[in-house]
Amino acid sequence: MKKTILVACGAGIATSTVVCNRVENLLKDNGIQAEVVQCKISEVASRQDGADLIVSTTILPTTYQIPAEIATAYITGIGMDKLDQKILDHLKN
Repeated sequence: MKKTILVACGAGIATSTVVCNRVENLLKDNGIQAEVVQCKISEVASRQDGADLIVSTTILPTTYQIPAEIATAYITGIGMDKLDQKILDHLKN
């Protein structure tokens, strides 16, 4: 079953592009079929139906019905392996 990941940032442009690329490569390297959808943080609530995971570059304004991870590690370069593992763990369930 194909998974859907929402990658969200404040404006839906700059930082989420970096995170999108990282997540897409992570999925490819681990043989996970998933669609990575780039969006603004303000769109997440309306798009969470049918999605499996939120990866956000900013602090989430609310809680959602699906798991969420903050992707600061991908921006700073610190703790990227841990975040990779958390994302993989969510998608393997």
